[in-house]
Amino acid sequence: MTDDAEAPYGAGFSASRARGSPAELAEWLAFALTACDDADAIALRHFRRDMEIRTKPDRSFVTEADQAIERLIRDRIRARYPAHGLVGEEYGEEDMGSTARWYIDPIDGTHNYIRGVPLFGTLLALEVDGELQVGALSAPALRERWYASRGGGAWAVGAAGTDAPRRIRVSGIAASRDAQILYGSGHDVETSGRAPGFRALLGDVWRERGFGDFWGYALVAEGAAEAMIEIDLQTWDLAAPLVLVEEAGGRLTDFAGARRIDGFDVLASNGILHEELLTRLRAG
Repeated sequence: MTDDAEAPYGAGFSASRARGSPAELAEWLAFALTACDDADAIALRHFRRDMEIRTKPDRSFVTEADQAIERLIRDRIRARYPAHGLVGEEYGEEDMGSTARWYIDPIDGTHNYIRGVPLFGTLLALEVDGELQVGALSAPALRERWYASRGGGAWAVGAAGTDAPRRIRVSGIAASRDAQILYGSGHDVETSGRAPGFRALLGDVWRERGFGDFWGYALVAEGAAEAMIEIDLQTWDLAAPLVLVEEAGGRLTDFAGARRIDGFDVLASNGILHEELLTRLRAG
């Protein structure tokens, strides 16, 4: 990886995106982690038990836990940072004229959650002046959490602080034939028409697996995989993973190569392979 702040990925690049002092970044991150502690408790209280499940107008599902977690986090943010804006999956946008806004995904992996699969988590991130500053991904059923702040590195820890934090970094694998590639739904990527080279790419790499949702980005940040590919995502799905992947030394863009969280498709990688993978995905 590179530490050059002018390069499109690496520790120097990520640190150069800081829009707060070290003390502010530490405070924002501590707030996010504390909010995740309480979100974990709510999620586990309902997990693998009878729960109320509703279908939203877009035909996606929402549970009482989704709504309770987002309400709790919104209340916490309003009390602590009343001038900050909010973007959440369940309750929409508030105070979007603010220079600081929080992105809330109360339960990423809701389909897993309602089926009793432990791959679900709360995602929380703060953006300041157009740059995401801190991100937390908390997966209580796995007893794992990943978090990062600009210039502070990327870290993994047992949920609610049960294990010592460990610094994580993307892999140094530089050949696609040696890469492990992850994706959400292979069917959705293929039928979208946005990545005509997807199937051929999977045939040429060392290993491919459908590890979707937040976990794929955590595995890329940990160096356990070289890339994560998904489509049809929202800003709250990607805000926290972007900070984590970039602070771990990787790169996250849409399929056109633009660094953004509102492009609906995404490639997250170790950075080294990013341009090659983008070219392969777009190849007809």
